[in-house]
Amino acid sequence: MALHSRICEIFGIRYPIVLAGMGGASVPRLAAAVSNAGGLGVLGAAACSPEELRAWIREVRSLTDKPFGVDTLLPASVRREAADAAGAGDGGKPSPMDLLGDYQAFAADFMRQEGLQKVARPREASNAAARGGPAFFSKDFFEAQMEVVIEERVPVYAAGLGNPGPWMERLRENGTKIMAVIGSVKHALQVAASGIDVVVAQGHDGGGHNSPIGTMALIPQVVDAMAGRIPVLGAGGITDGRGVAAAMMLGAEGAWVGTAFLATEEAGIHQFQKEVLVEYGDGDTVVSKSVTGKPARIIRNKWAQAWVDADKTPLPMPFQSMVAGPVLAAATQDQRKDIAPGFAGQGMGLIKAIRPAREVLEDLVDGAEAALSRADIFR
Repeated sequence: MALHSRICEIFGIRYPIVLAGMGGASVPRLAAAVSNAGGLGVLGAAACSPEELRAWIREVRSLTDKPFGVDTLLPASVRREAADAAGAGDGGKPSPMDLLGDYQAFAADFMRQEGLQKVARPREASNAAARGGPAFFSKDFFEAQMEVVIEERVPVYAAGLGNPGPWMERLRENGTKIMAVIGSVKHALQVAASGIDVVVAQGHDGGGHNSPIGTMALIPQVVDAMAGRIPVLGAGGITDGRGVAAAMMLGAEGAWVGTAFLATEEAGIHQFQKEVLVEYGDGDTVVSKSVTGKPARIIRNKWAQAWVDADKTPLPMPFQSMVAGPVLAAATQDQRKDIAPGFAGQGMGLIKAIRPAREVLEDLVDGAEAALSRADIFR
């Protein structure tokens, strides 16, 4: 059974498999490799400064003549927090800005206990904020990224968080196809009302920011809510062809795949983090706010556990990244698998080797076609 759906027609691709826009991992060489292999490569540009994002887009274009996408974040919570940052929180509680110093001291204590030395220029300091531009993960930062997406006329835009509604008209003028990653039927209906082309239903099994609803439960409910008007990509723990086939049996028309592409030669993460993906298994992930301030599935580590042990609630986005950034930068420099192993979904246990991205995509396609053919036998 050939793997084909409306997704292929919408994006102009051969297979309905889309690289998840994983920040720091879905770099130009990985996005281009997936697109060249017949899927849709998507840049994980959430942490890119506007200047970096523009350079990434142009690099992808130098590596492929196939369609590709850009994924950034548009969290409404950041707009709300920005308005409250300087004042008292709800009910007279301290605002995130009031608490920031205490939380940074907590991070500094953790670094001393673990023997970590502060990195001179962690990622946050490398962006435009260091030169008077928008602060990392702030409202202005996200909006500046969107200006680049529009100016560069990218073929596909994916909102990894939030609703792209405010930018729809300008994106449409460029002929850009638009999708949004959602974790509930309510959110799916909201983004659908904005006129997007594809909904990505990402369940709790997935790595990074995800839903409290399990993948198997979420996909069919979102498919029903879209009622055939908007195609759905299934996401969350889909790591091999059987997972792609399962998503399609639930009504999705393709898959948004992340973790499987982390363990590739082209992925932008460090070699020690790729090795972790091969070494660890299905029970080695945890959902934590310790990295970004929003719930995200990460590989179990001491930094996330420190917040649990201290019974301390991480700050909301964007403040938590100011706390976690120096810790994770130092741990990454020291190749500390026990502190900075990275993000991953629960399908991690299916990863057995670090391979070229083309090989991973081909196996996803072959495995999905074989699984769907087997399912057809039982009709």
